[in-house]
Amino acid sequence: MSQNRNTGLLTALRYKGEGPMLTFILHRIGGAGMAIFIGVHILASFLGGQTGGFINAIYQHWAFQLFMFFCVFFHAINGLRITILDLFPKLIPYQRQAIWVEWAVFIPLYAFAVYVIVSTALVS
Repeated sequence: MSQNRNTGLLTALRYKGEGPMLTFILHRIGGAGMAIFIGVHILASFLGGQTGGFINAIYQHWAFQLFMFFCVFFHAINGLRITILDLFPKLIPYQRQAIWVEWAVFIPLYAFAVYVIVSTALVS
């Protein structure tokens, strides 16, 4: 027997996977955000001139920095959770509790980063 895995967008959006699905999606967004940032950053260094300066001005904007900090922090903390669960398979039944611990670490860390970035942006 084979299973049909072709799922439409509307069906996928109605999926209520809660915490594990949210961390799955945010992990992918964080990884893609970092990959795009690195690729465009390398491209900007090769272009130089006004185009490179324009791209670097985008990097220096506080809103972009908030997005990148979100990507890096969440991707790193979620990756650490995944690694711990892979190394210790007996903890897999406690995956949802591990996600709560992940959020308990991520939220204060990211809140501090937001405070520092926004307060620095307001002073400048």
